[in-house]
Amino acid sequence: MLHQRLSQKLLQKLSPQQIQLMKLLQVPTDQLEQRIKEELESNPALEEGDNEEEELTSTEEMFREEEGGSEEGGDEKDDATNDELDLDDYINDDETADYKTRDDNYGDDDDDNKTVPYAINDTFHENLNKQLGMCDMDERREKIAQQILGSIDDDGYLRREISAIVDDLAFSQNVVTDEDEIIELLDMIQGFDPPGVGARDLRECLLLQLERKLHTKSVKTAINIVENYFEEFTKKHYEKLAKHLKVEEGELKPAVTEIIKLNPKPGGSAKEDGGAAFQYIIPDFTIINNNGELELKLNSRNAPELHVSRDFKEMVVDYKKSALKDKKQKEAILFIKQKIDAAKWFIDAIKQRQHTLWSTMYEIMVHQYDFFLTGDETQMNPMILKDIAEKTNLDISTVSRVANSKYVQTEFGTYSLKFFFSESLSTDSGEEVSTREVKKILCGLIEAENKKIPLSDQELMEDLRKRGYNIARRTVAKYREQLDIPVARLRKEL
Repeated sequence: MLHQRLSQKLLQKLSPQQIQLMKLLQVPTDQLEQRIKEELESNPALEEGDNEEEELTSTEEMFREEEGGSEEGGDEKDDATNDELDLDDYINDDETADYKTRDDNYGDDDDDNKTVPYAINDTFHENLNKQLGMCDMDERREKIAQQILGSIDDDGYLRREISAIVDDLAFSQNVVTDEDEIIELLDMIQGFDPPGVGARDLRECLLLQLERKLHTKSVKTAINIVENYFEEFTKKHYEKLAKHLKVEEGELKPAVTEIIKLNPKPGGSAKEDGGAAFQYIIPDFTIINNNGELELKLNSRNAPELHVSRDFKEMVVDYKKSALKDKKQKEAILFIKQKIDAAKWFIDAIKQRQHTLWSTMYEIMVHQYDFFLTGDETQMNPMILKDIAEKTNLDISTVSRVANSKYVQTEFGTYSLKFFFSESLSTDSGEEVSTREVKKILCGLIEAENKKIPLSDQELMEDLRKRGYNIARRTVAKYREQLDIPVARLRKEL
């Protein structure tokens, strides 16, 4: 038996335009130009370039689709005439969506500064393949060597088991080999640059680098330490090392220094020299100090100027003037209206994006005014997403999207917007201070400590409390870990 029920539900859904704005807010400046190009390619009603004849409009609704009723019966011509479209809003030049994504903070010379620089150096693996190409070997052994190179990760290590490489070659390349031949070719590859490449663990990586050095007394001692007493070295048990080597602790220092100078990630150094993983940052904002007054600028140089196509508006005019309006013409004009609407929505979203970015960054600048004037992290105020959301009348999620992957350039350096958000901590006087201020002081205490007798977390807590910061030992340990600072035992130096 069929039962019918009537129910009411209250749902909150984002419109397509709101979704588009949320996505644009997350796009950093260096990717905005590409996003605009994608929209230009997909929507012929959207164009870039100057459009001086048309005025910049507000964000009010400029396009409305109003369709009158249609009478039943009659031919196609009568249906099209009776179902007349309201097209006035689409052909009024004064109401055309037109938005310049750039601002007036930059002169004409900045027009040439649109392209993001990129690295042209060989990647890490390309460099290894070039070196392999200079080796004299037959095609079969070259295939085996290529397989080994392909198994080396971005850090420069061979993490795959030798037996697994033998199986890979048999199944994928139809090449029969054995572990001895793999190890022979691996020894050759371990002679490539950068030193340490092809190692199977950290210990082997350090040994490969030490073997290439001039074998002075300190280097020989370093090799002995890595080969025979690596565990004691990693745990910084220098007393045990001195006892095993039958030397004074002071004599260990040159050998330990030789090991510390080695590169634990030989593949990583290739990235820093311009490999594919190198990332360039284009700041989304710039803050300038004008004699004690801060000025905020939004970087809009990588975005072209946008407007709705005049050709599309002329098609609307021609349709309105046309005496004969059949079904096909009406379908075409509906398509044109959709494209004009989409272009307007995108232009409006870009405009709203710029406004939201600027207003959010402005409130961050005001909240952290002392830091932007001095560059001193101890001058930073506690600030969470909710603080900025309340000042800008935006949702917390919107502020979070703005802060994600965005950077601001100051006279003290370029910072991620996330850098300025931190929790608060109470002092003895009851004042709320930023946890970043506490972390800065913690770093200073550790930098100034006696490296032969590093400060424990308990001692660091006591020092911070003497300065008026109410903090627990476990909180000190948490902040130290967030700063990637090891425990006292691992900070010990000879």
